[in-house]
Amino acid sequence: MRIKKQAGSPDYLIIFCVAFLVIFGLVMLASASSYLGQTKFGDSYYYLKHQLMYGLSIGLVGFIATSMIYYRRYEKIAIFLLILSIALLVLVFTPMGSNSSGADRWIKIGPVNFQPSELLKITFIIYLAAWLGKNIERAKSFAGGFLPFLVISAIIAGLLIKQPATSAVVILMFTGLAIYFVSGARISYILGTIIVGAAALAMIIYITPYRFNRVMTFLNPDADLQAAGYHINQAKIAIGSGGLLGVGYGESTTKMRYLPEPIGDSIFAVIAEELGFVGGTTFILVFFILVFKIFWLARRVPDKFGQLLLVGFGTLIALQTFVNIGAISGILPLTGMPLPFISFGGTALAVFMTISGIIVNISKYS
Repeated sequence: MRIKKQAGSPDYLIIFCVAFLVIFGLVMLASASSYLGQTKFGDSYYYLKHQLMYGLSIGLVGFIATSMIYYRRYEKIAIFLLILSIALLVLVFTPMGSNSSGADRWIKIGPVNFQPSELLKITFIIYLAAWLGKNIERAKSFAGGFLPFLVISAIIAGLLIKQPATSAVVILMFTGLAIYFVSGARISYILGTIIVGAAALAMIIYITPYRFNRVMTFLNPDADLQAAGYHINQAKIAIGSGGLLGVGYGESTTKMRYLPEPIGDSIFAVIAEELGFVGGTTFILVFFILVFKIFWLARRVPDKFGQLLLVGFGTLIALQTFVNIGAISGILPLTGMPLPFISFGGTALAVFMTISGIIVNISKYS
C-alpha cells in the first residue's frame, strides 16, 4: 500500500476537541479542588497549580513533539518502549515505588510522582499496532499471533492486578482486543479471550474482599449508605442536584466534605452538579465527537500501523471515559479510573495530550 510521505494539514476538529477538553478540565479542576486545597494546604488553587506545572507543561511538550514526529518512526522502537514500560511497572514494587491508599502505582523521583501504568497505555498500543501491522496474517495464526498476544497481555495484566489497578487491566485488555480484532483476528480467538478473561476477573474479584465489596455495593447501593454505599450515593446526589442547568460554576456543595475524590474519579459529579444536564451532556458530546473523528480518520489512513494506532487510541479514550462516567453515575461498579483530560493527575493529562499529538500527526498523512 502506498504511503503518503508529504505531510498535509492536521485535523483541526481533533485539535479543537482536545484543546476544549484540556481547558475545560483545568477550569473544572479549579472549582472541584478549591475547598480541598484550602483546607489541606491553605491555597484554593494548590491542585490547579500542580496540574499546570506537572500535567499541562509536560503534556504540551508531548503534544507538540509527537504532532511533529512522523508517526511511523515509532514502529522501529515499539518493543523497546514496551520493555521500558514493563520495567517501570516492576519498579513500583521496589523502594523506588510510592504507596498511596494501599496501592503501589507510583514511582517517586524527588518531588515528582508518576504512574507507569499511564505510560503503558501509549507503549502497549504502539507495540501491538507495530507487531500486528507488519504482518496482517499474524493475527490469524494461533502459535505465531494469538499465543504471543496472550502471553504479553497476561504479563501486563498480572503486574497491574498486583498494584492493584483492576480497571486499568480491563480497559487495556479490551483496547488490545480491539486492535487485535481490526488486524484480522479470528472471531473465535476474540470470544475465547473475553470468556476466559471474564472468568479470571470474576475469580479475582471473588477472592479479593475490597473488589468483591465494590461489586456488592454496585448491586445494592442502598444497603449501607454510611459506609460501602456512601461514595456512589453522594455522587448520585451531586448529579441529581444539578438539574437541567446546574447550581452554577463554583457553587457545588457536595465537593465540600461530602463527595469523596471530587478532583479524581468523582469530578464528573461536580461537573453535573454545577453545570447541570445541559453542561454535562455538552461535555460528553465533545468526547463523542473526538472519538468518532479518530475512528473516522482510521478509515482513511494509508497504512495498517497508523490504522491500528488510531483504533487503539480511540478505543482507549472511549472506554476510559465510559467507565469513569458510568461508574460515578451508578451504571457500573466504582473503579477509581480518572476521567481523560479532566481528572487531577499530571501523568494522566500528559499521557493523553501526548496521545493526541500522535493522532494529530497521523491526520497529516491521511
